[in-house]
Amino acid sequence: MRGRLPSGGAAINHSNKRLNEIAQANIARMVAPLDDPVMAGFVEQLDFINSVADQSPGFIWRLQTEEGDATAIRAFEDERILFNMSVWESLEALHEYVYRSAHLEPLRNRHTWFERMEQSHLVLWWVQAGHRPTVIEAKRRLALLAMLGPTARAFTFREPFSPVGDPIDTTLGADWIGCDASKSK
Repeated sequence: MRGRLPSGGAAINHSNKRLNEIAQANIARMVAPLDDPVMAGFVEQLDFINSVADQSPGFIWRLQTEEGDATAIRAFEDERILFNMSVWESLEALHEYVYRSAHLEPLRNRHTWFERMEQSHLVLWWVQAGHRPTVIEAKRRLALLAMLGPTARAFTFREPFSPVGDPIDTTLGADWIGCDASKSK
């Protein structure tokens, strides 16, 4: 496809092997503790939504405990902040999961279970293929995004960057995902 990187945005070397993968981390502050009845609708969907991610094209890895999710991981002092992190083959694959799968329904209803956050709550960044980011790394990326806004080191779906650090022109509509430097700002 003209104007798109192979594999939906991940750079490919001459042996057709992916060089980069996209990491994402997001946080959300619950309106009540996880075991409160108001959170039941969220908790009931968790296993299903995680299985949708696990089976989605382009999914590589997600942070989880032995219980199979990340709800017990406390990356922040605030006990009501949930932390989620995953790695995907491409920005396009992650975007498809977030906005075009069964994940969309709980995303649309997030106000039922989570408070509106003033600070950056989602960060994306490119990692070397095979790298699994740490919680500390993700927290640094969230802080970087909060301090500097979107950059090649920490960005959002709204203001994405290519694996080589070029801004991606989102005015291209649906084709913005995975655009190469010839289509960048």
